[in-house]
Amino acid sequence: AAPPPSAPGEPRPPPPLQYSVLLEHLVGDKRRPRAWDPAALGGIPCPPKSEEQKMVERVMESCPFKATLACVGGFVLGGAFGIFTAGIDTNVGFDPKDPYRTPTAKEVLKDMGQRGISYAKNFAIVGAMFSCTECVVESYRGKSDWKNSVISGCITGGAIGFRAGLKAGVIGCGGFAAFSAAVDYYLR
Repeated sequence: AAPPPSAPGEPRPPPPLQYSVLLEHLVGDKRRPRAWDPAALGGIPCPPKSEEQKMVERVMESCPFKATLACVGGFVLGGAFGIFTAGIDTNVGFDPKDPYRTPTAKEVLKDMGQRGISYAKNFAIVGAMFSCTECVVESYRGKSDWKNSVISGCITGGAIGFRAGLKAGVIGCGGFAAFSAAVDYYLR
């Protein structure tokens, strides 16, 4: 429907808005990205940090704290992983002298505990090694990016694999570096 005719000297009403024109401005080529600037809204008020808060931040960003956190986290994760793998292993509590004997619950729990502690110690050592090398690499490079985790992963994997020989060290370096890069990619 056409707009009603207007009298001479009277302003004409605007034409009706077409849906396609509106879409061009909302999702089409004429759409302009909007920059969100918190300062334009008055900013987000942030009180100055106290000396205690600054001290806590320095402690939490320090290398010893990060290494301790990685060590404790590795211990807990390794223990849980060890108990889980012992729980699904059919040879837990198995006695090779008497293969037909069913192991008791006490023997199974003892084996699960031993495997859990073994995995926990290994994961704690690897976590502490990785965290320490990453912190040293980050301090040396003066940057915090994905290269730090790849370099420290290579150092950690190479050091762990080198105990079995040079070839195992190179494979450990490459494998741990690739794993570190993948984890860093998905976490950032």
